[in-house]
Amino acid sequence: MAAPLSADRLLKALRDEGLQVIEHRSWRTNNRNHKGPWGPTHGVMIHHTVTSGTVSSVELCYNGHSRLPGPLCHGVIAKDGTVYLVGNGRANHAGSGDDDVLRAVIAEEALPADNEASTDGNRHFYGFEAVNLGDGKDPWPAAQLLAIERAAAAVCRAHGWSERSVIGHLEWQPGKVDPRGFTMNAMRSRVAKRLGGEPERPPAAPPAAKPPKARYEPFPGAAFFRAGRRSPVVTAMGRRLVAEGCGRYQVGPGPAWSEADRKSYAAWQRKLGYTGGDADGIPGKSSWDRLKVPNT
Repeated sequence: MAAPLSADRLLKALRDEGLQVIEHRSWRTNNRNHKGPWGPTHGVMIHHTVTSGTVSSVELCYNGHSRLPGPLCHGVIAKDGTVYLVGNGRANHAGSGDDDVLRAVIAEEALPADNEASTDGNRHFYGFEAVNLGDGKDPWPAAQLLAIERAAAAVCRAHGWSERSVIGHLEWQPGKVDPRGFTMNAMRSRVAKRLGGEPERPPAAPPAAKPPKARYEPFPGAAFFRAGRRSPVVTAMGRRLVAEGCGRYQVGPGPAWSEADRKSYAAWQRKLGYTGGDADGIPGKSSWDRLKVPNT
């Protein structure tokens, strides 16, 4: 016996299998649980909608109609392979079916012919409606068949079921023909192959580009700082001293090393805790590295 997947677990299972999933309106609370129990769950049932158009098909499966209130399934699979979740809980999709088929699904054995409608299937099966007219002419795009395979495999993987837990409506209820246009044996073979490997997860987003590392002027040596030395490095240093609140400039800073530069740098050294001769205003490597003068 399997407890039904929560809304979060169902959503995660589908996305982990590589599906594009859209949460339609209030699907998490859209169900028919007030009309009967939901669970234990035993399998996945595949249908076709007998409609065309994604938007109208999704709305129909969410709301239902006058003779059959919604939701009419748990997920609608569009032609492009997108899965629209429309229900969570008991849904009006399976109706009454063959109890021998249900026993075979539970035992994961070959299915017998369905020849009676004596057992409530809405209680026990997840349902996926694939958008298709069901006339044998409406095509089944590769993306849609792949999505059916992935959706069925996702639920089976979450429950630990094999492909034998995937059936078509036509294998459950006498008189039904859906899904029409591919065979359930072929689909089960695809599901079995998928379950034999790891799920195809969506490609990971590329890592965010790291901002370039800030580059700073290397310490040019104490001898660099002498009267008359002209360099853009001196200007860059002076601007950093001003930014640190240590500027002692009346004009500038400028490119020529000056007494104002020395006094400003001495203020920076004192800010760092240096005293006496260690705060003489002539840059040393330790204080220079901490000032972080940008490259010029």
